[in-house]
Amino acid sequence: MSDSYRPRNGPATFLGHPKGLFYLAFTEGWERFSFYGMTALLVLYMVNQLLLPGHVEQIGGFSGFRALLESIVGPLSTQALASQIFGLYSGFVYFTPLLGGFVADRWIGQRNGVVIGALSMSAGHIAMVFDQSFLLALLLLVIGSGFLKGNISAQVGALYSPEDEARRTRGFIIFSTAINIGAVVGPLLCGFLAQAYGWHYGFGIAAIFMLLGLATYLYGYRYLPARVARRQFEGTRLTADERRTVFALIAVMIIAIFESIAFYQLYNVGPIWIQQHVRAEVGSFRIPVPWYQSLLSFFSIICVPLLFWIWRRQALRKREPDELAKIGTGAWLAAACYLILIVGIFVSGDALVNPIWPFLCNALMGIAFLYYWPTLLALVSRAAPAKVNATMMGLTFMSLFIANNLIGWLGGFYEKMGPTGFWAMHVVIAAGGGLLVVLFGRRLDRTLQAKGPGTQS
Repeated sequence: MSDSYRPRNGPATFLGHPKGLFYLAFTEGWERFSFYGMTALLVLYMVNQLLLPGHVEQIGGFSGFRALLESIVGPLSTQALASQIFGLYSGFVYFTPLLGGFVADRWIGQRNGVVIGALSMSAGHIAMVFDQSFLLALLLLVIGSGFLKGNISAQVGALYSPEDEARRTRGFIIFSTAINIGAVVGPLLCGFLAQAYGWHYGFGIAAIFMLLGLATYLYGYRYLPARVARRQFEGTRLTADERRTVFALIAVMIIAIFESIAFYQLYNVGPIWIQQHVRAEVGSFRIPVPWYQSLLSFFSIICVPLLFWIWRRQALRKREPDELAKIGTGAWLAAACYLILIVGIFVSGDALVNPIWPFLCNALMGIAFLYYWPTLLALVSRAAPAKVNATMMGLTFMSLFIANNLIGWLGGFYEKMGPTGFWAMHVVIAAGGGLLVVLFGRRLDRTLQAKGPGTQS
């Protein structure tokens, strides 16, 4: 029997979509729960326990790993070391899906790839419970993410016939909603358990939910495509117009790196600053630090209808911003987020910062994310030549690999610069992305609107 997959557009079971969609959505929701829950704890766990004397000596292979890092970037304090590790981990999480997708395409199929990925991530979360296996845990999580995220999205698209564009789009919205729900709930529950019972309970619940994701996937296995057929195009040479489009898209990706640095730094140095300088109590309740990270995804969910309404009103007056302008708006909003933190620091003086300031910062950053990241994905999907469309989408995620490695390096300056200087640096970084859009946006937009033949619409 052939391993190729023919879309199952049989009886609809819910909201007019194939059964497989909901198994994939729930699998990805559990996976994102475990990923964001663990990520919300990672830096705090390292600076408060794992990298301190009495624990760091127990990590297998860590002395050699630290020596390698310090040979590249110089001596590292505990906080700077934690920042570097976080940047490497979060960066490679966005790099390995390219490899996982390639392996699945060539040899094992997407369905087997997702199972391997889920097993590897489950093992990684379990390994996080033990100091000795910390580096092994991160490696397993990175490999697992590569196989799972590199293949599960392709399976969503393969559930629908090529001409069923409208249902496929709605299917991806359902799939993305599951991702956002997991990203909200994960830090809430893992953060609460870590504060109330200890770090390993937070990591343990992440492992349990990853195993639930694997169980969900296996239960719906028969409804899922084993191997996704990739479109083939005659010839590989790009026309001159197509090459200009590719170069313009790469330039936009480079601009987006500035915003990605601003966004992901809230996952790295953000928790450390909140722990050190923000008042934890509201009345008699102590706010778990990871809860602030849930705000990013929460506001990315609830503000979607508002932004759609704003853009529709602007479109009626023929004033809706184009894609480059939206990306630039996201950059200026990201800069405003860090200005909010600086204002909070100055208003507080020598006292601890009121929680309302990081709340506003994270809420606004969730809105900034909506302006820049989904818009960038849509722009690349629309404008990239069909021959290299998948490659260009992969390069888009490579921009996150670069950004996350940079936040790890930049985080090493936090202790030297102090909070005000550090956040001011990120105001400049985010505003730099906005300024590049102002300077080059019109020229890039003209290139990307003038699509040549063979460009996918």
